[in-house]
Amino acid sequence: MSSAENDVAGPDQFDPAVYPARDAVHFRRILAARQGIADAEQELRDAVKPAQDAGDSWAVIASALDATR
Repeated sequence: MSSAENDVAGPDQFDPAVYPARDAVHFRRILAARQGIADAEQELRDAVKPAQDAGDSWAVIASALDATR
C-alpha cells in the first residue's frame, strides 16, 4: 500500500463542523472499489512469478498484461 493510500481518513475522522453527517454509502463504495483495485493488482503480481518460474517469456507475460516496451 502506498503512503498516499495510508493517508485516507476514515468516516470517523472527519470534523462534523466541516462535513455534516450524512449517509456514507458513496464513501464506502469508493473505499471498496479502491480495495478491489489493490486486490486485483496483488493478484496480477502473484500470477506473474509462477509464470516466470514455469518458463514463460517476458513477451508472453507482457502480452497477457497488455503491456508494451
